[in-house]
Amino acid sequence: MKEQEGLKKAVALRYNSEQDNAPRVVASGRGAIAEKIITTAREARVPVHRDTHLAEMLTGLDIGSEIPVELYQMVAEILVFIYSLDMDAKKLNQ
Repeated sequence: MKEQEGLKKAVALRYNSEQDNAPRVVASGRGAIAEKIITTAREARVPVHRDTHLAEMLTGLDIGSEIPVELYQMVAEILVFIYSLDMDAKKLNQ
């Protein structure tokens, strides 16, 4: 069990306000799969946020499931951060 505790974890979320009530898990994994999720996100210029505690909770969810209400606040804070990065990037590109 200790070996698995040290593995990197990654979760990708998607949120479409027109279709979803809450962000959905679209990818999740540990170890090599987590590395692939992170690499794919970076190659696509998707912001990567590190939060070990949140990743641990999210990796327990099934792919396609919405995040539970208990995680709304934590995920909302990340979405606000990403939104501000997007706005900053748009200002620089004008």
